[in-house]
Amino acid sequence: MKVALHGHYGYRRLLKSAVPSMLMMLVVSIYSVVDGLFVSNYVGTTAFAALNVIWPAIMLIGSLGLMIGTGGTALVSVTMGQGDREGANRIFSMLLRFTLILSLVFMVPLFFLMEPLARMLGAEGEMVHQCVIYGRICTVGLPGFMLQMFFQSFYMTAEKPQLGTLMSLVCGLTNMVLDILFIVFLRWDIAGAAAASMVACCVGGFFPVWYFSSKRNSSSLKLVDAPLNRRHIRRTCINGLSEYVGNISFNVLAICYNLQLLRMMGENGVAAYSVLLYYSYVFAAVFFGYNITVTPIVGYNYGAGNQEELRNLLRRSWVMLLVLGFGIALVSELSARPAARIFVGYDPELTGLTVRALRISMASFFLVGVNLFTSAWFTGLVNGKVSAIVAFLRNLVLELGFVFLLPALLGPTASGWPSTPPKSAASSSASR
Repeated sequence: MKVALHGHYGYRRLLKSAVPSMLMMLVVSIYSVVDGLFVSNYVGTTAFAALNVIWPAIMLIGSLGLMIGTGGTALVSVTMGQGDREGANRIFSMLLRFTLILSLVFMVPLFFLMEPLARMLGAEGEMVHQCVIYGRICTVGLPGFMLQMFFQSFYMTAEKPQLGTLMSLVCGLTNMVLDILFIVFLRWDIAGAAAASMVACCVGGFFPVWYFSSKRNSSSLKLVDAPLNRRHIRRTCINGLSEYVGNISFNVLAICYNLQLLRMMGENGVAAYSVLLYYSYVFAAVFFGYNITVTPIVGYNYGAGNQEELRNLLRRSWVMLLVLGFGIALVSELSARPAARIFVGYDPELTGLTVRALRISMASFFLVGVNLFTSAWFTGLVNGKVSAIVAFLRNLVLELGFVFLLPALLGPTASGWPSTPPKSAASSSASR
């Protein structure tokens, strides 16, 4: 089914259009959590710690695909709104080529620098060896990983959000099945985990390349021959900077959270924070999916000069996200104890601590959707500078300050929620 960018969007049409992208992000969040559980339960604590030590460095590079995708989808949508379909296809194709070139440029040095990078991130002893194995396999799959992140934002622009949902399901099932095969049966340990993840990423990254260039493509976007254009690349990178800032800031925040929790509460504090990461990742995926849907619609109407529809989208999005945020906050409050028992039910004291942390932190979901949407709105308007400032203030300036201020005033479980979720909780290794 094709979802058009043009026309009036009421509540029903907005929700109907956003559901596929929401499901796509939910599936991605769930299989990422399952991936982390496989490693921790079947490979061991050291391997799980190694995965989470080296993954932020890989994510730092891989997120360049997200930056180009989110920044580019607004630029392509604006061009489509101006009636220039051929120009939109050229920009789309050029950005895909740029993403692939960028992945190859980073792949070689990252592969050979993996050991010193692991040591710089704090790995010691056997963990260094595990980091190198996992990191190098992921580096080989970096082109597929970056392309997968690139295409996530373009499915709605291509008016094919259902294709994005289908691809996330296929990639999720591929990852899970290969985790079972490589880790449980073949006992490839952490190498199996990395191989499963990268095969899934390559499926999600290279299948869309075939689809958008094939005769079966029935979407609004097509891959054509297009040379690199510095002006479009610059505008795209500036416009997508807010999403990249979010990923950078998460790594800094995770370090600060862990330092604070280890100092004030020890290992249990880090374990409770890990559960909070997983839990918030799943619920936040709903908001990320909505933003992926609305950003190209905003860009299209901005390009078409339709101010009335832009005001309509802004007003209705605020209402929908406040209602959705209230519902998510309520569900998370009610399900905090069952969720804590799934992860840390073996320790009653840790379970109680986790439940308290979840209930305090998850109350913020009432406003989180509107907060994230503000940055996405300016991305859709091709105003990357304001979008990046909003993301920077939210993710680094405010939350980083609260990490140190609120625990001192209200206790260690009163700090904020993670703004940009990782593939798996960065500090979960301490919970086993």
